[in-house]
Amino acid sequence: MDIKRYLQEKKEIVDIALEKYFPKEAEFHTTLHKAIRHSLFNGGKRIRPILSIAAFEAVGGKGDRILPFACALEMIHTYSLIHDDLPAIDNDDYRRGRPTCHKVFGEAIGILAGDGLLTEAFKLMTDRSTLEGIWNVRAVLDTVNEVAQAAGIFGMVGGQVLDIESEGKEVDLPKLQYIHTHKTGALILVSIRAGAKLGGGSPETLKAFTHYGERVGLAFQIADDILNVEGDALLLGKNIGSDLSKKKATYPSLLGIEESKRKAKELIDFAIDALNPFGEEAEPLREIARFIIARQY
Repeated sequence: MDIKRYLQEKKEIVDIALEKYFPKEAEFHTTLHKAIRHSLFNGGKRIRPILSIAAFEAVGGKGDRILPFACALEMIHTYSLIHDDLPAIDNDDYRRGRPTCHKVFGEAIGILAGDGLLTEAFKLMTDRSTLEGIWNVRAVLDTVNEVAQAAGIFGMVGGQVLDIESEGKEVDLPKLQYIHTHKTGALILVSIRAGAKLGGGSPETLKAFTHYGERVGLAFQIADDILNVEGDALLLGKNIGSDLSKKKATYPSLLGIEESKRKAKELIDFAIDALNPFGEEAEPLREIARFIIARQY
């Protein structure tokens, strides 16, 4: 399959859905609306919502019922980027080639824009109209609970705290893996599991997709680490070398570039192997995995 075409087509679907679900300017404060849109509609790859759609369709899910959840996952991801870029955390000036939210609207509005996106995500997932046509309400509740865990203190937020506390310190491989699987991997994994759950996947299928998601999530962050060292700043839309200057714990800093690349490829190979019981329906998931370590942005 043509993975670039697939990703572009799904991205367009997600972007249209985000426009549909995101409140209009007249509904709340203009400055906050502009600040959120500045970050939410700034050309992101939409990998997390696309993974949820791919998993949903792979288990036989039909229609666009997954889209509110896919969009909610992108809102959570965008909130995390806005907060990551803040002066108190990574202090980044650019994101995807544009000034970061706080550089345009100020630090206070940046914080509140992230807060707004996070809560809007859970409002969207639990909206009564969103639940129409999802017959298994328990699956919906389980999914929302799992997303909360992945985004919160036991997932992304917890990983980010350890990431901050590890700056400038010696970190061993198990601790580094913990940081990466929580600050990045948790939201990627739950995107896949959400799609599979809501699509009606069996326990066996969910187990296989979990093995896939765990490896893909870690490989994604290793690929990010590598791109921060040798990526093209124009393609990335942000400065490279920031991890080194901030003395962050990364795979290249611990293992070196070549060993990091080998590790990322090994993880992707294991992820694809987890999908061996599935046929053509899982091909988008396989190709997304390959794209993750081949990407240049």
